[in-house]
Amino acid sequence: MWLGLAFLSAFFLGCYDISKKASVNGNAVIPVLFLNTLFCSLLLLPLMLASRFEGTALEGTIFYVPTISVETHGFILIKSVIVLASWLCGYYAVKHLPLTITGPINATRPVMTLVGAMLIFGERLNVYQWIGVGLTIVSIFLLSSSGKKEGISFRSNKWVIFLFLATLLGAISGLYDKYLMQRFSSTAVQFWFNTYQCVMMGIMLLTIWYPRKKESPFEWRWSILLVSVFLTAADFVYFYALTDSNAMISIVSMVRRSSVLVSFAGAILFFHEKNLKGKAIDLVLIIIGMFFLYLGAK
Repeated sequence: MWLGLAFLSAFFLGCYDISKKASVNGNAVIPVLFLNTLFCSLLLLPLMLASRFEGTALEGTIFYVPTISVETHGFILIKSVIVLASWLCGYYAVKHLPLTITGPINATRPVMTLVGAMLIFGERLNVYQWIGVGLTIVSIFLLSSSGKKEGISFRSNKWVIFLFLATLLGAISGLYDKYLMQRFSSTAVQFWFNTYQCVMMGIMLLTIWYPRKKESPFEWRWSILLVSVFLTAADFVYFYALTDSNAMISIVSMVRRSSVLVSFAGAILFFHEKNLKGKAIDLVLIIIGMFFLYLGAK
């Protein structure tokens, strides 16, 4: 079941990437991200209220949000900081880079997760996994060549650096998620980490963006709401998948990156991006690499 949930989460993530690109393209990033965290918190608020006032109805289900300890809040706060840093880097990168560049780079996150698993948990790669890692690295070099055709240098473009930082932080968050979901309620973690992020983004909105709002104007778009809807759905099934003791974070992370198929299709249909032929080859290499990672983890 956890693998099916991972694929469902991947579909929602692809829709999230498309909505995110539509939201930040030519728009102020900080208010968009603040509204995303606010809507995500509001979407889960009914579950929180129902758990407090109608707890017997939800208790024992995935929708129940239990009371957690101060120590648990501390663990969730750490996750909030990691994810928010990843989102800030990622949102700025998505604003300034084509979706056909950001999608495949984001798809390399499982490789980073595997490396993290090796360093932290002492895991070792087998032949299939090394092939997957190698193909993914080759695809990044090819993608960098495709980017140069659009005036994007992977070595000097700061938004590419931001994107790699976002991907690295996302991989760290994925490893940490496995730890959290095996110990705490997945719904409680999701509600509180969204709430903490909303508070932190509210502070950034008032102190960083608002005094300079004329320099970085904000425009409301309905895609901003869709970002929150798709992200909440993606995280909900993802966290639930990780509550399964048999769930493997390396496989779940890999499957979720197949969302690049959805975002790549969105780049063609909605944003009419260029140089698709070369990027499609890079994408195929990444998919083959993900398949080898899957074989190696079986």
